[in-house]
Amino acid sequence: MVSNKKFEKLLEPYHIGPVKTRNRMIKTGASMCYWHEDDLHMSETAKAFYEAIAKGGIGLLIIESPTIDYPLGARWRERYRMDDDKYIKGMSELVKVIHKHGCPTFMQMWHDGPWQSPLFPDKPATFSGPPIGASAVNLNVLGDFHRDVPRVLTIPEIEAIIDKWASAAVRAQKAGFDGIDINAASSHLMHNFLSPFWNRRQDAYGGSPENRARFLVSIIREIKKRAGRDFPVSVLMNAIELGRAIGIDDSKCMTVEESRRIAQILQEAGADAIQVRNHWLGYHVGGFLPDYLFYPEPPIPLKEFPKEYYWKQRGEGANILLAEGMKKVLSIPVIIVGKLTPELGEKILREGKADFIAMTRSLQCDPEFPHKVAEGRLEDIAPCTACGTCLDQHLSMARRCRINAAMGTEHYTVEKAKKRKKVVVVGGGPAGMEAARVAALRGHKVTLYEKTRQLGGLLPMAAVVKGLEIEDLPNMVRYLKTQIDKLGVKTELGTEVDSSTIKKIKPDAVIVATGGTLTVPEIAGINKKHVITTPALHSKVKSYLRSLGPKALERLTKLWVPMGKRVVVIGGALQGCEVAEFLVKRGKKVTIVETTEVLGEGVIDFRLGLLMDWFTKKGVTMITGVKSIEITDKGVVITTKEGKKQTIEADNIVPTAPLAPNTALFKDLKGKVPEVYAIGDCKEPRLIVDAIADGWKIARKI
Repeated sequence: MVSNKKFEKLLEPYHIGPVKTRNRMIKTGASMCYWHEDDLHMSETAKAFYEAIAKGGIGLLIIESPTIDYPLGARWRERYRMDDDKYIKGMSELVKVIHKHGCPTFMQMWHDGPWQSPLFPDKPATFSGPPIGASAVNLNVLGDFHRDVPRVLTIPEIEAIIDKWASAAVRAQKAGFDGIDINAASSHLMHNFLSPFWNRRQDAYGGSPENRARFLVSIIREIKKRAGRDFPVSVLMNAIELGRAIGIDDSKCMTVEESRRIAQILQEAGADAIQVRNHWLGYHVGGFLPDYLFYPEPPIPLKEFPKEYYWKQRGEGANILLAEGMKKVLSIPVIIVGKLTPELGEKILREGKADFIAMTRSLQCDPEFPHKVAEGRLEDIAPCTACGTCLDQHLSMARRCRINAAMGTEHYTVEKAKKRKKVVVVGGGPAGMEAARVAALRGHKVTLYEKTRQLGGLLPMAAVVKGLEIEDLPNMVRYLKTQIDKLGVKTELGTEVDSSTIKKIKPDAVIVATGGTLTVPEIAGINKKHVITTPALHSKVKSYLRSLGPKALERLTKLWVPMGKRVVVIGGALQGCEVAEFLVKRGKKVTIVETTEVLGEGVIDFRLGLLMDWFTKKGVTMITGVKSIEITDKGVVITTKEGKKQTIEADNIVPTAPLAPNTALFKDLKGKVPEVYAIGDCKEPRLIVDAIADGWKIARKI
């Protein structure tokens, strides 16, 4: 790997036990769900994903946990299995594609135990019986995954799981894995025993930290006994467990002091490294995606956060203080995870606060992240915008990425085209920019036309509405612009293109990415003065965006928004919910009116529950199943699903509506150029992830 003095510590080799890593960057064992429990061979999708990351220069690659105890230890079917020798060959196929790039690999292992998702209860589960746990303790909170009371494990059952765990580890060793990573964090079975909140047992597996760690200690020792002392075992654990966000005293949970003592016990048992993160009861996702703890707002005031939790950068580096504390009491390597940039990672390592930095989302966006860091090409790293798309459709669905359309496919390399073509892209939104980028990578001569004076399409506007505390859409625009500039794409801003323009250019292929058309819903009274339609809103904001940019404008709106106190948002899908969130954060009293029975269509699944809960806490009135809507001078008159007339007084009304396809240019060009394609919202209005995917797919065909 290329040497880079700026990231000298990040790029230096290190070790976990006897296993040498190429650098101090680790891919965590996050689930990708690119396989199925019936598979005996590794799927091509899984091999392509993990090979891309190994090839990209990661120091150590930890693959996701298979099922080690079937069916009791699994909650969905999209997981490989390691509970039988017949699965060894399939895993060895994966190890080979990782090892051929000189990358060591560990297999993560967890047992679901009491864990189960409250989402998609109708989806067929691998095991639908009662969950199992240390004690009969549950937490019926939407954001937590302990909603059912677990059946208490007996000591013979505990001993059987120890045997199954060690047996699976030996199978992993036979498949060629270089080590094991035990997931004892989050809501899984191991943490269920480690935590005094969940573990109320009175036997040898409950009570003191030593007793609560006995289950995990026994697993580590048994793995070492069967696989050998030189077969590394790392442990992922919660360095702190917090209940304060849902009114539970933190002292009843696993404290920092207890977690450090338990880590020492694990080290004495033979653990070769400890990876630390945090866990908030009631906010499952916030533990492994720390930025989610701040969506839509922190669950408690920032001044009430524990002193050990680093919150100043809204999730970035959240576990710094926890890792630093672990380093003080351990001699084995400490691994930190949680939205880490190369600069922050280098700083953490130089200051001795951790020995490795771990990540997954950054590698999903750009598998070449480590190589680009080494080469000093930070501007070429495809940025994670913390959108949560990779967790959309819940944990049992195959992952995809808003930035990297290759994720979830078998095609991570863009090949050069056999023949160089003259390609015109019309429209500089995300679909058009991605199409231009990929077409240029293919070796084509690309010109991108955008009728406005800036690139990004609706992304700058979306950045203002979504906010910049978590998602970073401006960085996405910056990245795409940087790439098309470096690839030699000719960009013509302020240039509107029609069929006559195309005729003069004589391109071999045209990609139409003109975006969707803003629409106004047909509602009685829609033209009244206190109504702010989407086209009117965009028209007002455009000039501010041009002069200020999204970041400054977003800050300005926190000081002043030209609306009255009471606002009715008509439409409760993604756009309406985001507008409502924007207004609530600026002190408005909001009512959402929706004609369907469901709010939040299009909102990322993991965000939806958090958002609805936040709306309730903030006093947002949410009315669904509305049969009719009329705008009056005083506000809005609706007919409820019960058939009753209801007047909602409002100072302003904001009707939201989906975009309409804008296919005029595409239709006009059909038959007039050798190749013409429509992508993004002009073809079918959808999400940013779909626009990027369209651009990527079509450009690869040309």
